Amino acid sequence: MSQNHVSGMEASAVSVLKRAVELDQSSRFQEALVCYQEGIQLLMDVLKAVKEDSKKLHYREKIKGYMDRAEQIKVHVNQLKEDGKYHEQIRIAEDATGYSYESLFKPYISSSLTEVWVEDPYIRHIHQLYNFLRFCEMLLKAPCKVKRIHLLTSQDEVDSGQQSSGQQSSALAELKQSLQAQGVSLELQYSSTIHDREIRFDNGWIIKIGRGLDYFKKHKGRFSIGYCDYDLRQCQETTVDIFHTKHTKTL
Repeated sequence: MSQNHVSGMEASAVSVLKRAVELDQSSRFQEALVCYQEGIQLLMDVLKAVKEDSKKLHYREKIKGYMDRAEQIKVHVNQLKEDGKYHEQIRIAEDATGYSYESLFKPYISSSLTEVWVEDPYIRHIHQLYNFLRFCEMLLKAPCKVKRIHLLTSQDEVDSGQQSSGQQSSALAELKQSLQAQGVSLELQYSSTIHDREIRFDNGWIIKIGRGLDYFKKHKGRFSIGYCDYDLRQCQETTVDIFHTKHTKTL
């Protein structure tokens, strides 16, 4: 393996671990844990590639330090979960980027996740329906085996009138059919009084986003950066609160 490749891996590890420390210091422990684990794996790859004993010793000591901290966080998080006291808050600033659904939800998705509940009154207009589609695609790509997604939303004004072929109902019917082909069932429910926005995973995580799934700014054009990749799309200011419960209620 070339020296340049090793240097590149080391730079990646340093970047991820720096982020882990920042998250750790901000008490965003679950996110920090994911970054520590990724960074440790990158350092282990570097360790395998270096030849000098002095460098091997240096990386082993670094890895041990980060592994010890990751274990401390894991114990702390598990205790907070057990006591029902886990609460983490993320503030997404106006015009911030880097908050695609993959990035935001990744720390809370585990292999045990099989069922998801989404309460969001604004899955009605075309861009909101696309947001929900992206959220479902994110779940299908994630390292879990989601079998059922529940959506509770408000009904579009067109759909609640005499017309039965409204944009919302046809879009969700198409998505339901498409998910079914992937082995995932979509359960739809409508409410005229819903105002809370909440996403619940059956592994115990509850994520409350002030703006629901609709926290991205309108794209500046179909050929502008951020149109396809939501990590590059600017966000509207909002707050994300994350909790953990041992019992996930159903809708």
